[in-house]
Parts: sequence; structure tokens; C-alpha cells
Amino acid sequence: MAEPGTPPPPTPPLPPPYATEPEPPAPRKHPHSAGTARGHFPSRPAAHLATFSDRAGHLAARLALRAPAERVLDLTLGTALLIAAAPAIALGALALALRRGPGNVWERSPRTGLGGQVFTLRSLRTRRLRLDLLSRLPQVVRGELSLVGPAPLAPGDPRAAGPGARQWRQELRPGLTGLAQVRARSGMPWDDPALLDQHYAEHHGVVLDLAILAEAVRTPLRTALGKARTTKAHLSDTDHRPPGYSRVD
Repeated sequence: MAEPGTPPPPTPPLPPPYATEPEPPAPRKHPHSAGTARGHFPSRPAAHLATFSDRAGHLAARLALRAPAERVLDLTLGTALLIAAAPAIALGALALALRRGPGNVWERSPRTGLGGQVFTLRSLRTRRLRLDLLSRLPQVVRGELSLVGPAPLAPGDPRAAGPGARQWRQELRPGLTGLAQVRARSGMPWDDPALLDQHYAEHHGVVLDLAILAEAVRTPLRTALGKARTTKAHLSDTDHRPPGYSRVD
């Protein structure tokens, strides 16, 4: 105890206000968390929905880049043509197998495709009803061929080594038919296939593809109708009167 008459010891000064521990910062509010039932954090269904929408957006952007209009045309029209032509292709393959043997049904040859990739072109060994072209429709659906495009060339073909030809041939899929094939049937001597393929490469699009497909269908029909009319005219000019017939009789 302190002796009487001794002054009490001084009281220690209180700590200044700034010496107290700082309060933790308030949590930041999410811009899309207004109205949620769990404070500042979005609800679990809303988070799943946001994740799903982001993935769908990325997938749509990727598909938009990888599926141009020409590829959409190949898939839709190529699939429809394949379904329609499948019975004729199957019957043609069966007839060839019975006549020539199973090993002589398909003709296989290497061709250069998109990006310089080499693929195997498969065709029925027949030209009847254009089954050789129709039998290539599965390769159109798979993406090795296009409905319309430059002619598929073999690896090392000199036509693919011309000035500028190497670049645009690698940027386009070879076609089931094309501008050069359609114009070649017209019999015009000034239609150079290489120039026609280059012209198509510079102006290709859905409108031009549809015009080429229409011409590819119209030309064989016109030829078939012309042959039918010629045959009918020959039959009408034939004398079917029996021997010894005269107008007096």
C-alpha cells in the first residue's frame, strides 16, 4: 500500500482512436445479385443459367465460323439427295456385284481436298443414270466434297501448280459438279476449265452454287428430251403399211 500523503501513480493514457484494428471491408455486391435470396451472391439456378448461356454463346460463335452458307447447303441438300438416291445407288451396287464380283463395284482414287489433304474418292463403276456422281453424295455429307466446286484433282496434278491456283484450291472443297463441268457440256470451245475454276473460286457463293446446280440438272434433262423427240419423229416417219398396200385398196 502507498504511504499516507503519497500521490497516486499516474493513469496510463488511453490508446488513440487510430490505433484500433481496422474494420474488414464490406463485401462487393455482384451486379446481377439484386433481389436474390442469399445476400450478395447469386442463387445456384441463376449461376447455372449464366454458365449455360455463356457456353451456348461460345458454341454458336464457333459453329458460325465453321459452318458457312455453302456448307449448310451441302448438308441440307446433300442429305436430301442422298436419301432420294440411296435406293438407286444400292441397286446399282448390287447389279455390279452380281455381274463383275464384289471387288469390282467401287472405283477408288486419291484426290486432293480442302487444305491440301488427300482423301479417297469412291465412285460406282457405272455411268448410267449418273450413278457414279450420285454415289459420291456420302462424301459431300462428310465434308470431303462439296456439291459445287472445282474438279477434284489427283495429287501432283500440274493444274494445281499454276500461279495462284495452289492457294485457292486449298481453300475450297472439290465439287460433285462445278462451273467447268457444266460449261464443258455446252460444247463451247473457248471455255477453258482452268479459267472457269478460277472464276468460280473468285465469285463462289450460294447464289452461284444454286445456278450451277440448276444448270447441271437442266442439261441432262434437255438432252434426254431431245433424244425422246428424235426417236418419236423416227417412229412416225416409218412406213408401217403391210406389203402390197395401196391407196386404192
